[in-house]
Amino acid sequence: MDNIIEINDFSAPELDVYARLSERELLRYDEPSGGLFIAESPKVIERALDAGCEPVSLLLEPKHIAGEAKDVVARCGVPIYTAPLSVLTKLVGFPLTRGVLCAMRRRAEPPLEAVCAQARRVAVLEDVMNPTNVGAIFRSAAALGMDAVLLTRACADPLYRRAIRVSMGNVFLVPWTHVGADWSARLHRLGFRTAAMALTDDAVPLGAPDVAAEPRLAVVLGTEGDGLAAKTIADCDYAVRIPMRRGVDSLNVAAASAVAFWELGK
Repeated sequence: MDNIIEINDFSAPELDVYARLSERELLRYDEPSGGLFIAESPKVIERALDAGCEPVSLLLEPKHIAGEAKDVVARCGVPIYTAPLSVLTKLVGFPLTRGVLCAMRRRAEPPLEAVCAQARRVAVLEDVMNPTNVGAIFRSAAALGMDAVLLTRACADPLYRRAIRVSMGNVFLVPWTHVGADWSARLHRLGFRTAAMALTDDAVPLGAPDVAAEPRLAVVLGTEGDGLAAKTIADCDYAVRIPMRRGVDSLNVAAASAVAFWELGK
């Protein structure tokens, strides 16, 4: 294969995108275009390819060319960089990647209306800034029947490497987009009712009949610790809570999302 390029020096410029560029630098890599992201492991890369993401290059151990990554290699007509394990282990987190990395182009995000056009149940994440939580929420959203995820601008990027990894590539299976401050009004115009997950005095139990009966519903989750802004809660049609025992008042936002998605996705 004439697109296989062997790298023996960790300082080689071909490794910059994998080893030396920050998440912010990747995002701005080819401005004014959408930038790049890194997908890790054959399974995750295949999910990204299935979703229509465009590969730029691959980095992998030589043994994976005809091994675990053979299907990915066959699908990607891009430069394939290989390096000895002694070089690759200098990359932070490389042991977690199953020996295969892929730089891919970001696509333009669709508008809220397109993402939600056929949706019945969506999740709105307000300022969820931890990439691990965002990745876990996407995994639950994919597994438990949510049709889309909307994220405010302060949220961690679903295409951060850690968010992709924690989601097991499910960020490529669930439609999503970032939204502005007017997301609530736009959802209402589309016929959605909104349910804030909040510990307020008027919050009803998750799964209350009126909430469950809504034909189109957006469940709104806030950042770890502070939760949702007071204005967000006031603007929602419902406040809902997960019934708790033993004096526990709340769950981590990722855990709470799984409970909510299960109940509201029935």
